[in-house]
This record gives sequence, structure tokens and C-alpha cells, in this order.
Amino acid sequence: MIDELDVAFEEDADGGGSRGDHRARKGRGRSAVALVLTLLLFTVLGGGIYLGYTKIAGFFVAADYEGAGSNPVEITIIKNSSLTEIGNVLVKADVVKSTKAFLEAADAEPRSENIQAGTYVLRRQMAAEQAVAQLLDPNTRLSKGVTIPEGKTAKQTFELLAKATGIPVKDFEAAAKDPEALGVPDWWFKRTDGKPVSKTAEGFLFPDTYEFDPKATAPQILKTMVEHFLTVTGEIGFADGVQKNLAVSPYEALIVASLAQAEAGNADDLPKVARVAYNRAYKKKMPLQFDVTTNYWLELNGKKAKHSGQLTEAEMNDPKNPYNSETVVGLPIGPINSPGKAALTGAQKPPVAPWLFFVAIDKAGHSAFAATDAEHEKNKKKACDNGIKLSDC
Repeated sequence: MIDELDVAFEEDADGGGSRGDHRARKGRGRSAVALVLTLLLFTVLGGGIYLGYTKIAGFFVAADYEGAGSNPVEITIIKNSSLTEIGNVLVKADVVKSTKAFLEAADAEPRSENIQAGTYVLRRQMAAEQAVAQLLDPNTRLSKGVTIPEGKTAKQTFELLAKATGIPVKDFEAAAKDPEALGVPDWWFKRTDGKPVSKTAEGFLFPDTYEFDPKATAPQILKTMVEHFLTVTGEIGFADGVQKNLAVSPYEALIVASLAQAEAGNADDLPKVARVAYNRAYKKKMPLQFDVTTNYWLELNGKKAKHSGQLTEAEMNDPKNPYNSETVVGLPIGPINSPGKAALTGAQKPPVAPWLFFVAIDKAGHSAFAATDAEHEKNKKKACDNGIKLSDC
């Protein structure tokens, strides 16, 4: 048995035409075919992967137009808009093809953060890069910003608006005659002290920087300012706050805010001046004796405002002046200007203090506050020593 096995092994080893040799050759052939098929498969798969990647990559490329665009179109960008919000506006107007393309173009332009609110003339179907460039070009901007400083009267505000928009002052004056038509709710014109109300737009034209549509009318412009006033007072809870904490109407607190805006020499003194006004009008029931109310009446009558020391007795005691605070007890009949947010907040939350007097004591506008005549006299002397011109100096 062992010999037979040895012979069989030797025959296979010699490479004779045995069955085992045939199977080996056949196996090598199959391996070659498999190798070729595998290479072909990878080639096909590789091409498919490449084509698939190319197609998918196309989805990540921001859709964009080419060139400078076609028909002109006016675009209005509102204040404090983000780049994404601007891009959405441009897409809606078909100026750019996608917000993503606009954002990519804006990201490549460092100055894009300086895009200002306003109305611009662009073109439909512009390349995003060109749209960004146009928004940074002042020549494409139609509307210009107009700033209304805090403490401006309605009359002064109309003059600033007229200069910026080209709309006549008389158009603003006419629109302001009906504040409720401009959006001021009727409940604002209520008082708790039994005094009459000056139902005008004074006090409701919120001071800020605005961008108005070039086609906007005087009523539309004033409505925007009133809406801003309502937004700010709503955000700080002005109406509810003064009624709850001070037991006065929002209108009376608005009057106090306007008085503080006119009298305070710096922001820190706004709530302190408001406290003096509340104490004199409600606790002591005495005249405010704020010279700014006399100057407001002079302005309404076409006269120039005067320094406190230059006002005459006749001007301060004018019985025809409904804003008289020299001899009339309590608050005047209405606001005397447009107070800003700080003044409104100060009138809403004044400090608890017994102050009845205040006087500017330095050229930086700081005031000293007092509860008694003696304290007030000391503060006045300090003001005189610091070079402040008072009638008593």
C-alpha cells in the first residue's frame, strides 16, 4: 500500500497528464478572468462614484447669475438687517439667484459689514459679487439717513425732515395735527391730574436715525416715527410701569420725560430731574419753574429761545402760555419735545428722593440736587464759583 502511494505522488510531481494537473491549470484561468472582471468592476464603479460626486458637488455650489443684470429695480434694506436678511430681500426681488451666493460674495468683501439701510437701485439677475459691490456704492443709494436728536421739538423735527426729504414743512405740520391718524392710541391722551391735554404729535416722534423710502409721504414718515415710539415704550414697559409705580398716566410721565430731556445736562441726571418734577407737581403741588417751558412757548410763537438769565418776567409769567410752569402749579398741558429712551426710562423709574431743586454746577452739565432752600443756595454758590452764569451770581 505504501509503495502505491509513493508512485502516485511521484507521478504528480513529475508533471504528467494527471487529473490533478488539469484542475490546477483550470483554476489559474478562472483567477485571471476574475481579476479582469474585478478591474472592470472597479473601473465602472469608480466612474459612477466620480459622476455621482460631480452631481452631488453641484448641489453645494451656490446658484448664481452672471453679469451685471438686466432691468433696474429699487430695493429697500431696513435698519439693522443682517446679511442673510439682505440676501433674502435680493432673492425675492430676483436681483441675485440665491442667498448663499450673496453670502459667499459678501464674505469675500470685508466692507460688506458696512452695507447701510436705505433704498438702492440695483438690477434684476445680477451676479452676487456685483450686487455686493453696488450696495457698497453710495451712488446707487437713493434714500439718505436723517438723524433726529433727542430733545428736538416737533417743529425742529419737521425742519430736519424737510431738509432731508425735500417735503415741505407745512406737509409735516398738516399730518401732525391728527396724532391718532398717525397711530397714537387714544388712551395716551389721558391725565389723572384733571388738567387739559395738548392733543398733538409732540413727544411721540421718537428721536433716532431713520432711512425713509424716497417715495414716502409726510404722513407715512411720521407714522414710522410714531410706530418706533410705541415699540420703544412697549419694550421698556413704560405705560404699565408709570401707572403701577407712580400712579400717574403715561401721558403725564411722557411730559416729565420731555422736561427732563430739556433740563438735564447729562444722562445721569435725567431720572433725578424727573424726580424733582414729580415732587413739585404732585407731592408739594407747586409750580415747576422750569425755564424750558417758557422757551418752548416762545418757539411755538416763532421766537428764539433764550438763556435762563435773559428771560423777562413778562415772558415767564405770560398768562396766555398754556405751558407756563413759573406761576402755574403742576405739569404743563403736554410734552415740549421728543424724549429719548434714557429720558423715558428715567421718568418711568426715578430715584426715591425729596429733591425740589437742582442747578447746573459745572460746564460739563452736571447738576446738584437739593431738598431745601438752604441746600439749593449752597449749590448755586458752587455753580457761581465754577463760572456758571446764574442770575444770582
